[in-house]
Amino acid sequence: MPRHPAATLIAAVLTADALLHLYWATGQTWPAASEQSLSYAVLGADVPFTPPVLIPLATLLLTASALVLAGSRLGTLAVAAGLSLRTLAGVYWLFAKETDTAFYWLNLGLYTPLCAILCAAAMRVARREEAVRVR
Repeated sequence: MPRHPAATLIAAVLTADALLHLYWATGQTWPAASEQSLSYAVLGADVPFTPPVLIPLATLLLTASALVLAGSRLGTLAVAAGLSLRTLAGVYWLFAKETDTAFYWLNLGLYTPLCAILCAAAMRVARREEAVRVR
């Protein structure tokens, strides 16, 4: 069965995010000037961007990517659940965070919409996997 194009998109975004986390685990802070400014831009708080924090996140993202690509319905539903939680947190942060920060605008224009789109795509992929399984 050919892979659903949305599965490829989801896996590509999750893998790119994982690679970015692995890059930051090396001590690099691009596109920010410092670890603190990177933390505030990405998370809206001062959180350590260190290997013990970043490598497990990258591992989780790569695992999620692999589950979606493997056509695992349950795995894809778990990815959709995670993305829906991040979407809901992003909506909450739009009301809870200061509007004059990089995080606020990145959350508004990139993080939350991307998570919502990927969540919908994951649900669509999971439905297709279920339909194929039932046949």
